[in-house]
Amino acid sequence: MSSAYHYVADGEVVDGSWELNILVTDLQLERTLRVMGDTHIGGVMVKLVQALDIALDWSDHALWWPEKNKWLHRARSTLDQYNVQADAKLQFTPMHKNLKVQLPDLQVLELSVDFSIKCFTAVVQTCKELGIRHPEEMSFMRKWDRDDLKKVAKEVHKRKKRGDPDQNGPLSSNGTHHNSSGSIEGGKLSPYPNRSPMGPSPTSTLARPGNTSYMSTSSSTYNTFNGTMSPGSISNLAFENVWENSLANSPHMPTKDASQYLYRPRNFAEKARINCAWLDSSTSLMEQGIKENDFIMLKFKFYNYYDLNPKYDAIRINQIYEQAKWSLISEEIDCTEEEMMVFAALQYQVRIQSGQPQPDFDLTQNNQSEDDEIDAALKDLQESLEGSAISSHGDITHIPELSDYIRVFKPKKLTLKSYKRYFATFKDTFIAFYRSKEESHGPPVMAKIDVRGCEAQPDVNLSSHKYGIKLFVPEPDGMSEICLRFDMEDHYCRWMAACKLASKGKTMADSSYEAEVQALQSFLGLQHTAVSPSSQSSQGSTAIEIQPEDYIAARFFKKLKGKPLVSRIMEAHASVQDMSLIESKLAYIKAWQSLPEYGITYFRIKMTNSKKEELMGVACNRIIRMELSSGDSLKTWRYNTLQSWHVNWEVENVILDFDTEKVMFASMECSCKTIHEFIGGYIFLSMRSTDKNQSLNEEMFHKLTGGWHE
Repeated sequence: MSSAYHYVADGEVVDGSWELNILVTDLQLERTLRVMGDTHIGGVMVKLVQALDIALDWSDHALWWPEKNKWLHRARSTLDQYNVQADAKLQFTPMHKNLKVQLPDLQVLELSVDFSIKCFTAVVQTCKELGIRHPEEMSFMRKWDRDDLKKVAKEVHKRKKRGDPDQNGPLSSNGTHHNSSGSIEGGKLSPYPNRSPMGPSPTSTLARPGNTSYMSTSSSTYNTFNGTMSPGSISNLAFENVWENSLANSPHMPTKDASQYLYRPRNFAEKARINCAWLDSSTSLMEQGIKENDFIMLKFKFYNYYDLNPKYDAIRINQIYEQAKWSLISEEIDCTEEEMMVFAALQYQVRIQSGQPQPDFDLTQNNQSEDDEIDAALKDLQESLEGSAISSHGDITHIPELSDYIRVFKPKKLTLKSYKRYFATFKDTFIAFYRSKEESHGPPVMAKIDVRGCEAQPDVNLSSHKYGIKLFVPEPDGMSEICLRFDMEDHYCRWMAACKLASKGKTMADSSYEAEVQALQSFLGLQHTAVSPSSQSSQGSTAIEIQPEDYIAARFFKKLKGKPLVSRIMEAHASVQDMSLIESKLAYIKAWQSLPEYGITYFRIKMTNSKKEELMGVACNRIIRMELSSGDSLKTWRYNTLQSWHVNWEVENVILDFDTEKVMFASMECSCKTIHEFIGGYIFLSMRSTDKNQSLNEEMFHKLTGGWHE
């Protein structure tokens, strides 16, 4: 009907066309085009470029509809299909825009990022440009001010997305006031001072070397799951060695300079509030209120690191190490005093080694490690076919068992702490308690615990020879705490490893048991002070180089101020002083992963039919319902019992269907989509196979994290 001609009295022709106003943001020019409802979006852009008659490359431009907050990127769709009418004000704007992106090590890069595609895809492209494998583990975060943590995060998020101004001027989506140059207030963009024009020095904002033009999404030279690159892809990445080295070996930064960029949460509520800053992976940056030259953060979102390979992952390993380091120093994650000294020692070793030449990569050794990986994969396949309960003697009926005298205590309110000594056995996934060893050969059993679904947390203090396990056992009305205390370090390591496996439904017959024991022994071994003559002789010369506040969390610095902190760091350093740079970083990451709070992302929630606010902790293998004030576990669900998960958008509830129950809750601060995305994201990551040539299935990621009920 719009194509029909109708004649009126004055002789004008009415053909159903109307005028569409479009702003060309690059030129700040407005053009009015006569279009019809069946005009395709591609045709509108062609008409606009012809009307401009300016010899420029417009291939990176697309139509943006500010009022509706969406891109009109389907070139074959018509204006009618997008419901665009004469009152619409469109913009013709570049899809790629500059962003100031802060990496986990707090360095800031000026990058060109595609604002028109889903955030997940933009992260994939950014990681490809930076040379970081497995981008599915990372995401973008808004940069919020400390004051925002004290406010109701949901209201802050709405205000930022609207871009509401306040008394100090326009507020950007990152919560900071922008000047005309796009840098954040005070001109302070990076914790590093200005860099030399010759290239990145240890102190400033990193500008992307060469042309900042974007990379084609159709490039197949880089596999985002395994990160391998073809010879021709190096030039596409536009890397300069100096930039790559700065990302793989971050310059040292004093904590006082970094403090303004670090959150220092004081309680679990603030730890949960931080996670409201994650961007939605299924929505474009533009649609989430991100503007050109904004300051955002690129961080590891999912604590499930796949195939950390020193040959390919120098940058990735360093950035994980840096994120771990700052999470400990800023107290986002807690650790004991002895553990803090180990982290400080490893950090100091990294700093020493970063200034020294490192041994070349041994290709023969790598080939051997690849052969070992193949052998391990074949062994896993054999065990899955034959059963993993095969002992070293080849006896498939043999089931490993632990038995020791241990001290046991079950805390109760208003009771004094008192441990009682029992003889305990650990077989399959059960711990049985007896009055004596003699009674263990038959009934009666005093008590028996099924460790499946339990939470096992270390309770260790080496200086007082305390080796304990806090076991949180699921019960109908919540989690019951049982404390186990051991006399010997080796006994603790074996029981702790058994508890960790049993909580996942595995037994000590599993092939990973001995590796778990060794990991615990290694971590405790690092905490033992072992002062060697070399470390003692060098202590005087190196002490002036160590500022303790740069290596330990503020609460330890305040607690131990005036005490020989440098000496304690150097004593711990004696155990790690022979490690190479990459070994030190990997040891730091491994020790970080051993902490009880590692890998738990907190959200403030309210269970359906409950008036009490609680915490929901999402980890790589489980979901934990927790007390908001203390962080104590109330109940744990494993992903292997999760049948479905989705969001009821009408009431904004997350719904989790487990084998035995249905769990429903509302998010009190961030979008319920954020929680859903974490759960679906971890399930997506668990689907990664040992095949190093697998490709990244973005469609599957969005299907698992989208938030709708299939």
